[in-house]
Amino acid sequence: MESLFEELGGTYHQEGDYFLPDLSLPETAPVGTWGQRRRHYLKAQRRPLYNALLLSGKLNDHLIAVDAQAKAMFFQLVKRLAEQEGVAEQLKVENQMEWVGRINNIRDRATEIVHAELIFTR
Repeated sequence: MESLFEELGGTYHQEGDYFLPDLSLPETAPVGTWGQRRRHYLKAQRRPLYNALLLSGKLNDHLIAVDAQAKAMFFQLVKRLAEQEGVAEQLKVENQMEWVGRINNIRDRATEIVHAELIFTR
């Protein structure tokens, strides 16, 4: 008589006197920095949504999608803000320290915008 696990295609392997099921997690893409920030927010502030995504098996897909969207938005914002403020390669050549300060300021503002619009919403 087969178990339900075996009827559904599951297999076992023997370790000592015990038969253990051969279980493995599906391969998923790694979650980037933005996705990890989203996970932390959901876990701390939106626990019911986090649990619903986790139990339905959609959490990693959600985090990967948010990560990709946030990356694209961040780089687009940095590029646009740098162009608007005239922070170009010429400034980098002429005054490296001023360029670093201005580009860091732009990156910080872009990070805040991504947090406000993607990571800490919905």
